[in-house]
Amino acid sequence: MRKYALTSKEKEKRLVWASVRATLEAFRFKYKRNGKRSKSRWTLFEKLLHVFVILLKIAGLYKKGVDNVKNILVNRITVKNENLPGGFDGFKILHLSDLHIDAIEGFENTVIEKISPLEYDLCVITGDFRKNTSGGYKNIIPAIEKIVKNIKSKEGILATLGNHDSFGMVEPLEKTGMRMLINETVTVERNGGEIHFTGTDDTYYFYTDEALNALEENRSGFKVVLSHTSELYDIAASNGYSLYLCGHTHGGQICLPGGIPVIAHQKEGRRFVKGLWHINGMTGYTSAGVGVSGVPLRYNCPGEIVLITLKKE
Repeated sequence: MRKYALTSKEKEKRLVWASVRATLEAFRFKYKRNGKRSKSRWTLFEKLLHVFVILLKIAGLYKKGVDNVKNILVNRITVKNENLPGGFDGFKILHLSDLHIDAIEGFENTVIEKISPLEYDLCVITGDFRKNTSGGYKNIIPAIEKIVKNIKSKEGILATLGNHDSFGMVEPLEKTGMRMLINETVTVERNGGEIHFTGTDDTYYFYTDEALNALEENRSGFKVVLSHTSELYDIAASNGYSLYLCGHTHGGQICLPGGIPVIAHQKEGRRFVKGLWHINGMTGYTSAGVGVSGVPLRYNCPGEIVLITLKKE
């Protein structure tokens, strides 16, 4: 499995980023591109979920929701683009998002069972490794390490943080074998061609201009965004990115019949809640996520592992 080393400049930038992120986490405010900030209401949301769970148990629907969580789908999609270097024709990306690996005990075994038969060249993970938005995180590392050991990726694993993750998780996650992208870009080379992968810090809770700056760096060629949410789609499209991979919404997780989400925790519009979308020549994919948060339940919205095949059009 390929390893991606940090440059001395990236190490310096990470120290500055970590101090800023630590402050944002400590004050529990959401910061947005428009300059506004708002207090996180996650505690209130959890109380409402508790009432919802009680009602489901009374109605006899709770067990069905738990069983649905373990029914993870493997969705295979093909992305065609005329700018794809010929050497990457047929290149496969395994996309995991929103593992929330500690939401259900032993859930890592279910994930491993699903990914074991798959073949791919690169794995990407777009944030939310743990269940809670604060507190300790060391308990999840053994499970994540177990998953990483079962990821057979020639070009390694690239990952970003989500709004449930902490700045302190970067080092232990990298020790498992993945390369975190904190407003950073790495380049994968094959047969004389290149693909640039830019990963941003979470912008749902922890926005800083460094996320925009990372996407505005002057690089030509086939470029891919890895971000926890779809919030930066307009910046990415205007800067020549070809593919945008994200998650965060869980596809709604609790949906009405037909997959209509009750709550999606995003404001970009319904077309960004899950699946494929297109903006000014850029293809995007919002994963419904592998795991769950809030409650260990899914209705009318199965979790998914996405296997993307790149094809030169």
